[in-house]
Amino acid sequence: MSAPPRLLMVNAFIGTAGYKKLYQELGFSVVTEWSERKAISLVRKSPPAVIVADFYHQTDFRDRLSNLESLLAAVQSAPGTRILVFYEAAHQAVLDKVSARLRIDAALVLPAAEDRLRTTLQAWLENAQASAT
Repeated sequence: MSAPPRLLMVNAFIGTAGYKKLYQELGFSVVTEWSERKAISLVRKSPPAVIVADFYHQTDFRDRLSNLESLLAAVQSAPGTRILVFYEAAHQAVLDKVSARLRIDAALVLPAAEDRLRTTLQAWLENAQASAT
């Protein structure tokens, strides 16, 4: 039996941490990280099947638009890793700018509809399983 696919949660918002049970129900082995720097290290060592991360923008960021640009840049070299971000609707314009430069496979506005999250992740699992056979 093969190991379950790994899902890396990069949390900034407490609310999205509650989806861990859903990820496990879908069959993912879940790793949670609160630090973007540590998440980058994990991605470089062993890219997960999926990364789910909280996206936000602060006007006082000097050299970047969002909290995730370094992580997104690191994962670009792992085309098999799917990236889903959660974001506040007020940050849509910034998300659009970041996603024009860096790959984001799906973005869900908060509060996220759990059925849409489930459907997205199930489709990714099915595609990964079909590719493996």
